[in-house]
Amino acid sequence: MNPYVPLLAVLVVAFLLPVLLLAISSVAGPKRDEREKGDPYECGVPQPDNPHHRFPIKYYLVAVLFLLFDVEAVFLYPWAVVYRDLGVFGLIEMSIFLGMLLIGLIYIWKRGALEWD
Repeated sequence: MNPYVPLLAVLVVAFLLPVLLLAISSVAGPKRDEREKGDPYECGVPQPDNPHHRFPIKYYLVAVLFLLFDVEAVFLYPWAVVYRDLGVFGLIEMSIFLGMLLIGLIYIWKRGALEWD
């Protein structure tokens, strides 16, 4: 028996199963066309009538700050892995890095960037 037969069987099932399930749901599923069904989910907030509605800058500011601090936190993992090899020098360097992050956090906190109105 060819060793690739099980792989071929898995690929056939992986292709046919979604096609079969979509066909069954389109035939047996409900046919209601409602406005709410077509709306994208926005955390329970009804969609505005104007699709070019402007969002407050707070949304973007919080997203950018989250990305900034999230990406910065990623640098802690490699440091934690090689912490013993780096010794005191690594500890001082990471303390400087975390101090700069703390200064940035205090700055945006004082500026009111984390306040929700």
